[in-house]
Amino acid sequence: MIATRQTLFFGIAGTVGFLVDTAVLYLLKGWLGLYWGRAFSFLAAAATTWILNRTFTFGGRVSGHPPLKELALYIGLMTIGGSVNYLVYALLVTHLPLFARFPALAVAAGSLSGMTLNLLSSRFLVFRHPDMAPSGQELSDICVNNKQ
Repeated sequence: MIATRQTLFFGIAGTVGFLVDTAVLYLLKGWLGLYWGRAFSFLAAAATTWILNRTFTFGGRVSGHPPLKELALYIGLMTIGGSVNYLVYALLVTHLPLFARFPALAVAAGSLSGMTLNLLSSRFLVFRHPDMAPSGQELSDICVNNKQ
C-alpha cells in the first residue's frame, strides 16, 4: 500500500514538475534560448518536485542531510534519471525501426525507465530514513504526561 501511494504521489509530483519545466522554458526561451532556458527550467522543475516529494510522497521519511545538501543530492540523482530516460529513447529510435516510426513509444519507454530510477533513488538514497520525529499524538501524550 505504501509503495502504491508513493508511486502515485511521485507521478503527481512529476506531472507538476513537467508543467513547471514547460512554463519556465517558455518564459526564458526568448532571453536565454532553448538550451540555456531548458537548463534553468529543469532546475526549477527539479526543485519543485523535491519540495512536493519531500512533503507529500516521502513525508514520513528523512534524508539526514541539511535541506540544501538534500536538494543538491536530489537534483543530481534526477539528472541521472533524466540521462537514462534520454539514453533509452535514443537506443530505441536508433536500433528498432518500430520506435523510429512511432517515437512517442520511445519517449514513453524512456520516461518510464527514468521515472522508475528516480523513484527508487529518491526512496532509497535521498529519503531513506524513517522520520524519527514524534507524531502529533506522541507530542500530545508527552505534554499531558509531563503535566502530571
